[in-house]
Amino acid sequence: MMSSQNAGTVPATGAARSDSLLRFALVADVILTGANGIGYLVLATVLDSFLGVPLSVQYPVGVFLTVYALWVLVVSRQENINRGAVAVIITLNVAWAVAGVAAVAVDALTATGIGNGWIVFQGLVVAAMGALQYMGLRRM
Repeated sequence: MMSSQNAGTVPATGAARSDSLLRFALVADVILTGANGIGYLVLATVLDSFLGVPLSVQYPVGVFLTVYALWVLVVSRQENINRGAVAVIITLNVAWAVAGVAAVAVDALTATGIGNGWIVFQGLVVAAMGALQYMGLRRM
């Protein structure tokens, strides 16, 4: 019987880890999101004119993405991955993807054509990441 202390986690023991797909998807999320966040912070002045997204948006987004990536890293490195934390990650990824496409649809950021393409591309990548994480969570 599973104790209430371990109800939301998956043990990392066993010959074949059932969480390998999920761990892969989480680490990929860390790398892509972290690179994006750091890129928005370090390259904001260059990206401002290229993407057309104002610095007042890029800096907070860069901070959020960097902190978010660090949190996903913490979740992915736990011996027993917490299902609830992964559900939050998946939900946030889906919300991010929808918000990005919606922002482009209503021209909320007044981005350039390249900027709008980048935002939609990011939304698709984040949605795919969420789908992969969901598949990994289901396999555990």
